[in-house]
Amino acid sequence: MYQVGLTGGIGSGKTLVCSVFEKLGVPVYYADLEARRLMNSDSELIRQIIELFGEEAYGGGSLNREFLSESVFGNPSELSRLNELVHPAVRRDYTGWAESQEGSYVIEEAAILFESGADQLLDTTVLVYAPEEVRIHRVMERDGVEEELVRKRMMHQMDEDEKKKRAHHFINNDGKEMILPQIIDLHNKLLRSI
Repeated sequence: MYQVGLTGGIGSGKTLVCSVFEKLGVPVYYADLEARRLMNSDSELIRQIIELFGEEAYGGGSLNREFLSESVFGNPSELSRLNELVHPAVRRDYTGWAESQEGSYVIEEAAILFESGADQLLDTTVLVYAPEEVRIHRVMERDGVEEELVRKRMMHQMDEDEKKKRAHHFINNDGKEMILPQIIDLHNKLLRSI
């Protein structure tokens, strides 16, 4: 099975692009959503998180996201330790999922595809790109948050220029260029390259 990684900065439109690929019949694995699911269902991962952050990490019988966010926010070493637990669990889950899919190729959508090293395990990568100001505006509208908070979130993601250097394919989602023709063109290109 040919494996494609799709990423982009916050507010770039990754979910929209993936929904079009799904309409084209391409199976999409949403790594961030699956990570949340696994943090509430994978008993080994739950045990490791409790071991690292204490019982309060699962107050009320499920993941205490607020507590965990506060524990890792502004603390790169704690965030790194959490990622060292979550990323392997997601990788195992993705691998099993990908093996069970039918079709020419699958997509793994992940906000931190390059940061996690997952791109090294895939056949090719796609970057959904939009200018910073466009992305900030989208996230402010979508999440009802202030610009400062969006910029703080962006600081935790890899620089767009670095992502551009690493990606094999690009989809421009600046709100000016139509994305549907770009997605269809990329889909056909991927089918030809398999």
